[in-house]
Amino acid sequence: MYKPSFSRITARVQSASALRCVRLFGSNAAQKPQPPSLLRNIIWTAATATVAGLGYLYVTDASAGVHRYVTTPVVRLLDPEDAHNLSIGALKHGLGPVDRKSDDPLLEIELWGKKVSNPVGLAAGFDKNAEAVDGLFGLGFGLVEVGSITPVAQEGNPRQRLFRIDESDAVINRMGLNNDGVQVCGDRIRSRFWRLVASQSKQKGETVASLASAMNRSACANQLLGVNLGKNKSSPNDSYDDYVYGLLNLGPYADYVVVNVSCPNVKNIAASSDIGVLESTIAEVVRARNKMPNYRPPVVLKIGPDNNNDQLKLIAQLALDYRIDGIITTNTTRSRPEGLVDSQDIAKEEGGLSGRPLRDMALATTREMYRLTNGRIPIIGCGGISSAADALAFARAGATCVQIYTSMTYDSPGKAREIKDGLVDLLKGRKWTDVVGEDARK
Repeated sequence: MYKPSFSRITARVQSASALRCVRLFGSNAAQKPQPPSLLRNIIWTAATATVAGLGYLYVTDASAGVHRYVTTPVVRLLDPEDAHNLSIGALKHGLGPVDRKSDDPLLEIELWGKKVSNPVGLAAGFDKNAEAVDGLFGLGFGLVEVGSITPVAQEGNPRQRLFRIDESDAVINRMGLNNDGVQVCGDRIRSRFWRLVASQSKQKGETVASLASAMNRSACANQLLGVNLGKNKSSPNDSYDDYVYGLLNLGPYADYVVVNVSCPNVKNIAASSDIGVLESTIAEVVRARNKMPNYRPPVVLKIGPDNNNDQLKLIAQLALDYRIDGIITTNTTRSRPEGLVDSQDIAKEEGGLSGRPLRDMALATTREMYRLTNGRIPIIGCGGISSAADALAFARAGATCVQIYTSMTYDSPGKAREIKDGLVDLLKGRKWTDVVGEDARK
């Protein structure tokens, strides 16, 4: 009779389990480490490179949301002047984002016989010392204006001299034309020009001389470089020598020069409100420009928003009489416009106000100056422009092109691209040049 032996069964079960484990997992004692799969390494390397590349393209794209929602708010936690210096430093060393999108042909303009790919420019005051020109052109501006630059370097007014009014997207500054002076800034502008000319000469196989005579002073196709000229604090109120000195030394390397006669933070710059001083300044600067050999840059006048109608009439007449090549409307304002929201009472600070509250004053000055000059002088609209709708309003008022500054510091370095894309939508197939001065034709 068969007698069950549970011990034999248990032994077989244990033996079968052990065999199954060896089959599934192998023997730890006998198993040797396998070399990593070459294919697996290639896949991981390619995936890592792809993610890193896409991340780089995103972060370095001026239109990327990270700049509006992360970078700019973080930078604005700093003191305003420190934040500004940090931005200049980043752009100077090639660490700023870029606008990778081509400009729509609807936005193309012609200014002083030169084609410009879009009408959105950067106003003077951001790059006072011409340190970050390439980085700024990389943000997609059609025009970049550096300065104001005075004959002799000066420190400007004591800090703190720059204030934000966040509730109104506005800024008050009393910088006092701090800059490195004509010699240092001029060296930067000249060396940049010749460096880029030499580089393009090698690429195109043309001589440096032939390229230099044919290309823009910006050394960029379809983009213009402006140089804003100022006066030293120590100069007499009624003098024009500083402007002439700046013109002769910096003009040969500028697509246009700007005579800043309206800075509210320097007491001896009062030409826009003193017609006698203004006329002598315009006359001597134009006379000096006309005597320049070879290249003669367009001369542009920058006026303030606080002139009354009689003053604007006289300015317009002088501009026509002396054949000024352009007018920038406008500089910052000493006034504090109605509707300025300022719960922290920052507006009591002395200095020029810029930003959104300035818009209506600058727009009115643009419209009136276009009317007074009968559209015969190109006008660069500037003051409170923070959207495509604002830019289009300036065009309809008579601005050939516009400039921004404060709105970029509040939004992001992609502001120029945002405005350009918005303009294409608003134009609905029309060209920018079709709407310039449209209000006057109604």
